[in-house]
Amino acid sequence: MIEIFYKSKGSILCTQELKELENFGFDDILWIDLFSPGGEEKRAVEEFLDTTLQSRAQAEEIESSSRYSETDTTIFANTNFMIPGPDDYSLETVSFIISEGILVTIRQVPLRTFTDMQRKLSFSPKQFPTGYHILVSILENRIDLDADMIELMSKEIAQFSKRVGEGEDVNEDFLLDINQLQENTMLVRENIIDKQRMISSILKSDKFPRDIHSKLNVLVKDISSLLNHINFSFERLEYMQNTVLGLINLDQNKIMKLLAFVSLLFMPPTLISGIFGMNVKLPLVDKGVSDFIIIMVIMLMTVIAASYLFKKHDK
Repeated sequence: MIEIFYKSKGSILCTQELKELENFGFDDILWIDLFSPGGEEKRAVEEFLDTTLQSRAQAEEIESSSRYSETDTTIFANTNFMIPGPDDYSLETVSFIISEGILVTIRQVPLRTFTDMQRKLSFSPKQFPTGYHILVSILENRIDLDADMIELMSKEIAQFSKRVGEGEDVNEDFLLDINQLQENTMLVRENIIDKQRMISSILKSDKFPRDIHSKLNVLVKDISSLLNHINFSFERLEYMQNTVLGLINLDQNKIMKLLAFVSLLFMPPTLISGIFGMNVKLPLVDKGVSDFIIIMVIMLMTVIAASYLFKKHDK
């Protein structure tokens, strides 16, 4: 699907008719949004801008350090947009191309950022005179959404910490949940750093209008704050993980101590019963019921003695 946003009498309108490209000039169009585009749509945009659009495979294979590039007439940028799921997050690559002041975006999934951006264009058309301004606004919106996700993760971490503090049952599943949170935190950090690299590259470019540099500098500061928040959350998760492992080890030690105590109690009686069960002549044998009582008393005394020694050593 293609959506073409163009200027018309002080407003910004949208059309999905591919043939309309033939009626526009470079000064008319601000943004061409390609959502899961077909071959015909991509070829029409390439002919209109006289450039080559990257395929999805090409955008995903580009190394993170080389995801921004410029030619004499065109800017190519690729970045990941995070999509939250019920348990984990996924990353979707979005390509940005700016040529002749026109922004072209290529994506494969619906994204809230683009929906919000389309709404802004209709409400405040004067704020977006070029495709450069639209790109920066998209990045602003995306970073705000990432900040919201980081805040939700922090609340989830706080809930886990509360459960540990209240002494709730911590088991293997609880530990796996913490590990999943750690994976999500690292994915968020990777996503934020990807935005940081892209904005740093934009700041170094001489093609972007100077009036948007102040917004870019604010975004850089916001990203630094988010990275500090993410690092703190990851450290908190590591501390919580170590605490849970310590609690699990304590429970296991209690079980092992109980088993050792029970084993120790029955060792002396087992030894005595083994001795008097041997098929040899022994004292106090075959002389009546009193012999059985004496042996049982000896066993009981050994159990009491073992229990006393174990508790005294445990203190």
